[in-house]
Amino acid sequence: MRPAGGKGAARRAPNACRLLGRRAHGFYARDAGVALRKNMGLLRSLVCQGSTTFKNVWTTHSASPIAYERGRIYLDNYQCCISSIAQEPRILYQKPKCSKSEKIEDALLLECPLGEMLPNPSDYKSSLIVLTAQNWLLRLSADSGEILEKIYLAGCGCKFRYLSWDTPQEVMVIKSAQNKLPAVSRQAGIQQSVLFHLAVFQVLPLSFVGMLEINKKIFGNSVTDVDVSNGILIVMYSMGLVRLYNFQAITEQFMEQPFDLGCEFNWNGQVGVVGKYPFGLPCNIKITDTPPLLFEASSLENAFQIGGYPWHYIITPNKKKHKGVFYICSLKDNALAKNGIQDMKCCSLEPDWIYFHPDMSGRIIHVGPNLIKVLKLKEVESNTDQTEISEDFIIVANREESCVNSSVTVTASGRVVKKRYNLLDDDPEQETFKIVDYEDELDLLSTVAVTQIGADGRAHLDLHCNEQGILLKSIPLLESWDVTYSHEVYFDRDTVLHIEQKPNRRFSCYVYQMVCDTAKEDECSRREKTERVFCKKGGRIFEYI
Repeated sequence: MRPAGGKGAARRAPNACRLLGRRAHGFYARDAGVALRKNMGLLRSLVCQGSTTFKNVWTTHSASPIAYERGRIYLDNYQCCISSIAQEPRILYQKPKCSKSEKIEDALLLECPLGEMLPNPSDYKSSLIVLTAQNWLLRLSADSGEILEKIYLAGCGCKFRYLSWDTPQEVMVIKSAQNKLPAVSRQAGIQQSVLFHLAVFQVLPLSFVGMLEINKKIFGNSVTDVDVSNGILIVMYSMGLVRLYNFQAITEQFMEQPFDLGCEFNWNGQVGVVGKYPFGLPCNIKITDTPPLLFEASSLENAFQIGGYPWHYIITPNKKKHKGVFYICSLKDNALAKNGIQDMKCCSLEPDWIYFHPDMSGRIIHVGPNLIKVLKLKEVESNTDQTEISEDFIIVANREESCVNSSVTVTASGRVVKKRYNLLDDDPEQETFKIVDYEDELDLLSTVAVTQIGADGRAHLDLHCNEQGILLKSIPLLESWDVTYSHEVYFDRDTVLHIEQKPNRRFSCYVYQMVCDTAKEDECSRREKTERVFCKKGGRIFEYI
């Protein structure tokens, strides 16, 4: 950062008030955030330059699902953790095989907040929050797997299964599976009124906010699912209805008594310790009346999203004939935005999808088989109260025009052949978009496009400028891609991971890393076909160069 007077200005004592004011707004040359942004800018330049390649440095396989979080690959139901940063596989920890009762149902990565004093030194390092099949909530060290905290949730018959963020890295929500009576009880006429349980925690340090029931006597008989996000309680119904309630207001209005973890309690005739076995957590938020409704909408398959600026929401009209049609409306008055009906008119096996851009720009990403539209909201010039949807940029799949939906072909002998059918828009023989993601640290939009002819499918990961959509880099994935399998692709700084699920619960993880030395890269490419090495570490077989 240059002094205010320019490069040649004479040095002078800085104005402390002005310096503090600029620092409070993030303008300080020695601030860690400034250094990080510069480093990420340099890394982005390295990633996108023409001589940089990405090499498949090692591969591993598993009989159980593989998960990835921030440079760590988890296998064997989170019992094994491998660093994806090293050129060779480096096992961070390997724990003994757990019993079925200790199975991990869900997990969240917890990272240290900035600018806060924490009670324990271990709180300043990344940790993994896991939920077990027996209703235990564990906080594990992300690097060693050591148990840092252990909380028993409930022994009341409900099974907690899902972890999610209300506010990322601040407030966590634990949701039970839907409570269902056994068939014998239903036949006897016994009614089940409590559908779900929700437990809410603040994190680092972990503190219990409260637990509540979702009761059909309060919210209705047709509730199918529930969630908490950004301070909003979201309740979904079988007929496509979505209702939103203020969760903070519910907590303040219906909380009977606050509790702290580790404290003794006497609750409804039970005496125990909060978060300890066998009592777990008290259900201290009792909703006795229907809370004030913030908003409701009807959408096909309960698909409902809020975002943009000013606030808008996206729904699909609640009729099957409208599947694939998206309405973008103002949250303020439900008014449909100008050009707010988005319909790609796709003829495909897999539907197109739409969502608000995760870069917080307020834009919208609409993905079809061969087209990606990045849309933006703007005020209508003649009416500032109305918004308009316009294209910011588009990304088009690389398809040969002569081969797309051509119903008539001419053979080499001149014979005219007419097709009896038209190709689907996502026909595997045509390049089709499968994954679209955003790398926030490098500000790059990544897309995975696949072409499969016969049994051999080929995929490539393309990196686009997030502001203009310009193609900056294309990374071929060397392994064959079968479109009938399930795939996940992660682009994280200088690493690319491809996780594949094959039939009969066979999982594979391919790790690619950035290589800048072209001479060395060419040499590795020549050796790759003959010098791929198999090694065994921690009882696991790895294949690497």
